[in-house]
Amino acid sequence: MRTIALPDELPFERTDLTQLYDYRSSLEINKQQIILNQNTFSFLMDGSKEVYFDNTALSITNSHFLLMKAGHCLMTEKLSDIENYRSVLLFFSNETLLKIIRKTAIQSVKPPQIQSVYGFQYDEFIHQFVSSLVVVSKLAESIQSKLLEVKLEEIIIYLTEVHGPAFIYSLLSNSKNSTQKMIQTVENNLLSKLTIHELAFLCNMSISTFKREFEKCYGESPIKWFQNKRLEHAQYLLHNERKISTEIYLEVGYENLSSFIQAYKAKYGTTPKQDRKN
Repeated sequence: MRTIALPDELPFERTDLTQLYDYRSSLEINKQQIILNQNTFSFLMDGSKEVYFDNTALSITNSHFLLMKAGHCLMTEKLSDIENYRSVLLFFSNETLLKIIRKTAIQSVKPPQIQSVYGFQYDEFIHQFVSSLVVVSKLAESIQSKLLEVKLEEIIIYLTEVHGPAFIYSLLSNSKNSTQKMIQTVENNLLSKLTIHELAFLCNMSISTFKREFEKCYGESPIKWFQNKRLEHAQYLLHNERKISTEIYLEVGYENLSSFIQAYKAKYGTTPKQDRKN
């Protein structure tokens, strides 16, 4: 599956700092590799969406919308009951965001936690706002470019008043160095079932570089390290939550029960069922 760069690969006639695209599809995608070259609002209207970033993963239905930081992500899109997917996408640069901050004197705060994606619930104002974006999307691009900065300022001011300004400064925060980013990505995705290839993409590394840096940090290969961590979590579920093998093998990343039991026995010298009784 090839990597898609957005908004670069969308059919825009001009490259403005703020761009709008009414995206519709009748095809589902699963963990598509996306490079967001701008921050992006995804106002989901039909279907459901799941995204993985280096430090955050979110899954939403069309009762919510996303604000995503520029960077690498994996994106899954599922169709609605009427076999449609639709999301109104609003792209904007940090340069434009900084202009809005200066103009509106938004308070500067340090976010309690740096996130790459935020999920917000629709309310009456947001529904009306998205409807207005759809109208703007049908106008000539010369008019759109003048209106979109105003519309972006409108939604930023509203979200800041409702949710506080921390999310803005999360978008503007500098990325960590490559090793810190890799550690954060790995430890936020212990049970996410992402492949080594997908994890390397989120870290903006080649697979060989990812494996090399991983072994420097953790002292063993990614495959072995993840297997050990997932089996440790399985033992916790057996002992502390009193679950049984058939309830947990998928949760800890195994495709079938027999391979889970075999791996568990190789690590702990006993089957999950026997270990649970002890």
